[in-house]
Amino acid sequence: MKNPFYTSGYLGAEYFCDRIDETQRLTQLLENGNHVVLMSPRRIGKTGLIQHIFNQKEMKKQYNTFLIDIYATKNLAEFTQQFGGTILKTLTGHGEKALKQFLRIASSLRATMSFDQLGVPTWGVELGQADAVQYTLDQIFEYIEKSDKPCIIAIDEFQQITRYPEKNVEALLRTYIQHSRNSHFIFSGSERSLLGQIFHSPARPFFASTSAFPLDVIPEDKYTEFILHHFRRGNKGISLEAIHRTYSLFGGTTWYIQKVMSTLFMLAEKGTTIQEEDVNKAIDQIITDESMNYANILYFLTPRQKQLLTAISKEGQAKEIKGHKFIAKYKLPSPSTIQTSIKTLIEKQIVTENLGTYQVYDKFFSIWLNRTL
Repeated sequence: MKNPFYTSGYLGAEYFCDRIDETQRLTQLLENGNHVVLMSPRRIGKTGLIQHIFNQKEMKKQYNTFLIDIYATKNLAEFTQQFGGTILKTLTGHGEKALKQFLRIASSLRATMSFDQLGVPTWGVELGQADAVQYTLDQIFEYIEKSDKPCIIAIDEFQQITRYPEKNVEALLRTYIQHSRNSHFIFSGSERSLLGQIFHSPARPFFASTSAFPLDVIPEDKYTEFILHHFRRGNKGISLEAIHRTYSLFGGTTWYIQKVMSTLFMLAEKGTTIQEEDVNKAIDQIITDESMNYANILYFLTPRQKQLLTAISKEGQAKEIKGHKFIAKYKLPSPSTIQTSIKTLIEKQIVTENLGTYQVYDKFFSIWLNRTL
């Protein structure tokens, strides 16, 4: 039996925990013509929920669905290339006719093909001309309008567009989407303040154009039922205390629970039962495996950045980090130095900020920091 607790990708409904109400409500919003803003902290399971909805039988029958991750994009050209590339890769599973239709319409995109180590071909795209980005977007949306079925397009980490150097990205995309009659969009993101600025500020192009859909953690009882079911299927056991400790330690955050449970499932022998003390053993193994990466992160930080990172990690959820109380508690430098350091830590995605609260992005990294420094 394969390990049922995945930490990346989507393995199907059998390995997807709960989200029954969320799946139904989000599907209804999309089927009734709404664009949706799906927001939650990172690693709660936004992308998994989108993949789960796209995998529903009726959804696949009625719609063409595309999930575009723009987290790594730095400008509008890279956004456009990622947009076109995702459509191309998705359509490779829809048959030659659909693929040719897209390539015929999106003629400014150059399709590329490479091979991995096993010789499996991988499709990609390149912009024909870097200065023809808007022309390429015209063609992509033309394909969407001419698609044989309505399209649902999810753009993951949508707040990334606020970091592009171009000044008109929001207005440009709003215009395309506003005039598209054959598509609905999911704008998914994890930075609540930036998403709020994009979609709830009267001065911004996307104001009053979407339905908000905040995503919370999966309830502990639902997660407990899911975990017990899969351990039993593997002829293994796990105590309620071990599940509760894991859930509580990581605040119900999906990815961390999955990671710990995956490790515990791997360590457990058939016929044995995981106990609460085994949770620490699993976390120790995860942190040991990642310790080299964590040490490398620290190596490239300045002493001031490292000092602030350590203070935030020890605090857990740090507020008013430039205030006298926080500075005195952790013997930090001046507020101006803190401002410079926190800007770098956020840009490097080491620390996250939400409504004035700062915390270390990787909870395992935070545990390692508190043990090491």
